[in-house]
Amino acid sequence: MGPLAPNEIISENTNFLFAFFIGIAFGWVLESSGFSSSRKLAGIFYGYDAVVLKVFFTAALTAMLGMLFMSMFGWLDLDLVYVNPTYLTSAIAGGVVMGVGFIMGGFCPGTSFCGAAIGKIDAMVFVGGLFIGVYGFAFTYGWWEKLYLARYLGEPKISETLGISDGLFGLLMILAALGMFVVAEWAEKKFAREEY
Repeated sequence: MGPLAPNEIISENTNFLFAFFIGIAFGWVLESSGFSSSRKLAGIFYGYDAVVLKVFFTAALTAMLGMLFMSMFGWLDLDLVYVNPTYLTSAIAGGVVMGVGFIMGGFCPGTSFCGAAIGKIDAMVFVGGLFIGVYGFAFTYGWWEKLYLARYLGEPKISETLGISDGLFGLLMILAALGMFVVAEWAEKKFAREEY
């Protein structure tokens, strides 16, 4: 059962076509949610706007629940779903670099392309910096290789690490999300700013 391309239910070309349309839909959702605004995106760090948290957490929960239900009904074999390998040191270092860039520039890689697509100059500059960073890393990879490959943990699932079922983990994530949404609503009222 599932995913579609590895099981040859659809061709690789059809898979790329689906990816293209899903990407367009994703960009439309980002723009409709206001994610082309660097102020709105930075608002999560300062507490005055939690739309980023709400939209992305809702999307993550929807994907998680969809996969769990499809697995339960036998439509999807979770063992065939690719999981990125975890290199702990580089994940932490990359998270710090991206977090600092997010706070300074007001965009993450996906939202910067969304902003650039509608003509925002700050987003275009951010995209330019993104390419400089990617190529800079690629051309100096030898300097970073040990850091990049440090603390390899394989492809762990949090549920397996905690020794709980995927369903229980899903329930805990839903409860955590509800708690975060309550805190986000409180923060938006406490740190409210005038319309920006």
